[in-house]
Formats: sequence, C-alpha cells, structure tokens
Amino acid sequence: MTQGGANLRGALFGLAAFGIFATHDVIVKVLGGTYAPVQLLFFSVLLSFPLVTLMLLHDRADENLRPRHPWWTALRTGAVVVTGLSAFYAFATLPLAQVYAILFASPLIVTVLSIPILGERVRLRRWLAVIVGLAGVLVVLRPGDSTLGAGHVAALAAALGGATASVVVRRIGHLERNAVLLLYPMVANFAVMAVALPFFYRPMPASDLGLIALVAVLGFAAMLCLITAYKTGEAGVIAPMQYSQILWATGYGIFFFGERPDPPTALGAALIIGSGLYILVREGRAGSAHRPVSGSLQPRFEAGILPRVGVWLRFRRSRSQ
Repeated sequence: MTQGGANLRGALFGLAAFGIFATHDVIVKVLGGTYAPVQLLFFSVLLSFPLVTLMLLHDRADENLRPRHPWWTALRTGAVVVTGLSAFYAFATLPLAQVYAILFASPLIVTVLSIPILGERVRLRRWLAVIVGLAGVLVVLRPGDSTLGAGHVAALAAALGGATASVVVRRIGHLERNAVLLLYPMVANFAVMAVALPFFYRPMPASDLGLIALVAVLGFAAMLCLITAYKTGEAGVIAPMQYSQILWATGYGIFFFGERPDPPTALGAALIIGSGLYILVREGRAGSAHRPVSGSLQPRFEAGILPRVGVWLRFRRSRSQ
C-alpha cells in the first residue's frame, strides 16, 4: 500500500473512532440528565477494569507498581480525576458542540504548559496561534453573558486537566511502566467516586446499566479504531481527525436534543480548531528535531476510564517483541 493509501485508510479509521466517541458522549449526556457524574464515572471505570486487566496480562515487565516519579504520577492522577468528573458534568449540562469547542482548547494549553514542565521553547507564531485559540474560547464562553455557568467552568477544568495529564505523561511516560500509567488514574477514579457515591447514588434499572456498559464498549471500539489509524497512517494526518467531533456533536445535538450551535459558538470553535490545526502543521514541519507537544497521541480528554492511545500502542509493541 502506498503512503497516500495508508494515510487515507488511517484517516478513515480516525474518523470512525471519533464518530464512535461522539456517540459515547451522547449516551453520557442522556444518562447525565438523570444521574450524577460521580455515579456515571464510577460505573464506567468499574466496567472498564476487565479490559485493562486483560491488557496487563500481556505486560511482561518483572517490576512492582511503585512509580519512579511519585509526585509527577500524583499530579497526573489528580488531573485525570478532575478531567473525568468535569467532562461528564459538562456533557450533562451544556450543548455537545459547546463542550467540544472548549475541550478543543486542550492542545493550546498543552503548548503553554510545555514551557515550565518540558522546557520547550514556543516561538512567536505558535504564541499567536495560542492567543487566537484562547480568544476563541472567550468567544464561546461569552464571559459577559449571564448564561455562563458551572457547566462552562467544568468544561474548562476538563480541558486544563486533560492538558496537564498529557504534558506530565510526556515528561515521565518513557520512564514509567505501562501498568503504572494505566492503573493509578483508574484506581484513583474508582476510589474517589466510591467514597462520594453514597451521597449521589440513585437506583439504576437494568436498561440504564446496559447503557453504561455500552459506554465502555463504545470507548473500547473507538480506541481500537484509533490504534489501527495510528498504526496505518501518519500521526500528522490522524490527529486533525479529532476535530470531526464538532460535526458529530452538531448533528447529534440537533437530532437528539434540539441543540443548534449559535453564531458565537460556531465562530469560537472555528478559531480554536484553526489554531490547533496550525500548531499541528507547524510541529509536523519541524519533524524529529522538535518534539511535538500538542498531544497527537492524546486526541481525547483523558478521564481515567480507558488508556491513552500511546499506552495502547506501547502494549501492542511489547506483545510483538
């Protein structure tokens, strides 16, 4: 297969993955109208444990689960817990397209955080892209508007938490075991949500439990599609496919929830997506001489439910050796 054909195939798998992810988020939004994010996150993590257990059976490293960098691991774990809870709350309370527009600011925040955490140098053009993207966030949020609420704050917290987790894993990911990267956020999410669950729990009929199980299955299927996409095509081609979620979100929002993106949301999303794509293109041109910081292997917010794509790929490589 030619490189062009491989990139096309990878892009199609990427589009399929993000379409499945968007469907996943629709179910979260539907359930979020009845159940607290704490309860949804608890059961989502619980039902994801069997998948991760199967993955860990193939981890051949003969080491313990003590992190080599406990403080960085603790920071990432805390960021993931905040991200998952905030994202679930945002999806439950805001229009889908608006949530995605704010979450798409995460690569811009990664660029900023890469300076103190990774020691990266960010040049003028990328600073301008970040400023444009953050201006897009302000357009979406409309801070002078009385409709600004807890859901918007939650979406911003999810974007910041996801960016923090992404940058930290870039700093320590090559030094820590896959099992540490996988288990600590999941166990922390499970423990924190379990402690809070008695205050929020509502009895769930079998049909709603089935929907939560479907969330886990959809996340798994989408991750498999992303693995195939990144193994088939170039990362610079696959990563921009994440922005197709705004189209899925708009369609699903109109069809299921009667949500129509207003002009400020559309304009802000265009600014955020445009600046994010510019940073991706700049990094692609830089090649191996510049380590990309936009999170091309973290095209979804990291919620501690399913592993990062990069960790999955490392597991696949370790099994093939």
